[in-house]
Amino acid sequence: MWSVLEQFINGLRSGSIYALIALGYTMVYGIAKMINFAHGDIIMVGAYALYVAIVGLKMPIFAAVIFTIVVCSVLGIVIEKVAYKPLRKAPSLAVLITAIGMSFLLQSVALLIFNADPIAFKSIITLAPVTLGGITISGITIVTLAVTLVCMVALTFFINKTKAGSAMRAVSEDKAAAQLMGINVNRTISMTFAIGSALAAVAGIMFVCQYQSIKPTLGALPGIKAFVAAVLGGIGSIPGAMIGGMVLGVIESLSKAYISSELSDAIVFGVLVLVLLVKPSGLLGKNRIEKV
Repeated sequence: MWSVLEQFINGLRSGSIYALIALGYTMVYGIAKMINFAHGDIIMVGAYALYVAIVGLKMPIFAAVIFTIVVCSVLGIVIEKVAYKPLRKAPSLAVLITAIGMSFLLQSVALLIFNADPIAFKSIITLAPVTLGGITISGITIVTLAVTLVCMVALTFFINKTKAGSAMRAVSEDKAAAQLMGINVNRTISMTFAIGSALAAVAGIMFVCQYQSIKPTLGALPGIKAFVAAVLGGIGSIPGAMIGGMVLGVIESLSKAYISSELSDAIVFGVLVLVLLVKPSGLLGKNRIEKV
C-alpha cells in the first residue's frame, strides 16, 4: 500500500510538469486555434537558459530562474510574431508544418551551440526529503507540486479576474467581435504565447532539476506527452489541461512500477485512445457546433 502511494505521488510530480506544458498548448489553441508543436522545445530552451545563467553568468538562483522565464517568454513572442502571425488565415496544414519546422529549428540551433553531448546539471533544489508514515517524499517532488499549484491558482485568477484575462476569453470566443469591442487581438495573442512559454520555462526548470541532464532533444517527448495531456483533459480547457497532466503522470508512474517500463508510453497513449473513443472532446472539453 505504501509503495502504491509513493508511486502515485511520483506520478503527480511528473504530471505536474506535463500539466504546466499542457497549459501552453491549450491556451494557444483556445485563443489562436492552432497547435504550437514547438512548445515542447521551449522546455529545452529554458533548461539551457538556466544552465547559462548559473554556470556561465554566475547568477544567483533566484535571478537565474527569472532570467530563464524572461528568455522563454520573449522567445514565445518572437516565434508567434515571426512564424505564426503571417499564417493566421492560412490553411491548418501550413500552420502545422510551420510549427513542426520551428521545433526542429530550435533543436538544431541548440545542437549547433551546445553540441549533442548531454550536460550534467546539479539540481538547484536542495530541500531535504520528508518522511510521512511509510513513504518518503523527495524535496523536488514537494517543490514541483507546490510550484504547479501556485501557477495554476495564479493563472486561473488571471484568466477570470483581470481585464487582460477577460480580453483573452473574448478573443477565444470571437476574434472579430473582440476587435470591434476595442480589444487588441494581436497583443492578446502575443500575451498568450508569453504566458504559455513562461509556464514551459518553469516546467523546464523542474524537469532538469529532476533528471539533472540537458540535451537538445530534452523537450521532445515531454512536449508530446503534454500535448496528449491537453487532449486527454480537453484541448482548450485550462482545468482540463491540469487534470489531464496529473492523470497522465499517475498512469505513467504506475505503469512503469507495476507493468513494464518499456510499455509505459504505449499504455499512456492507449488510455488516450480509449478516453477519446468514449468522449471525443476529452474529459472536460465541450463539443462546439461550428457556424457556417
